[in-house]
Amino acid sequence: MDNWLLILGMLAITFATRYSLFAFPDLRFPPLVRQGLHYVPTAVLSAIVVPGMLLPDGEHWALRLDNAYLLAGLAAIAIAALTRNLLATIGGGFLCFFLLRWALGQLPL
Repeated sequence: MDNWLLILGMLAITFATRYSLFAFPDLRFPPLVRQGLHYVPTAVLSAIVVPGMLLPDGEHWALRLDNAYLLAGLAAIAIAALTRNLLATIGGGFLCFFLLRWALGQLPL
């Protein structure tokens, strides 16, 4: 029963926050709020990706040179900084990741 209450609560909160933008179409945010909202995608993506790079097994820190997740993530950051191209960043990151996994003998074959 607690799980259903949790799901219904999340549904209500999600619906309320998304519906409020349609219910109040003339809602305007102050410049400071708009500037802060500009950084939300970067913060959310970082919160999703960084734990996967630093804790690949989900439990232990892996700040070692045999952590392909960390090294490929750093390579993807470098590619993004140099090229400013999303496709190059994704492709280069995947290529680095699989080459590192292959070089470190971590590919399950």
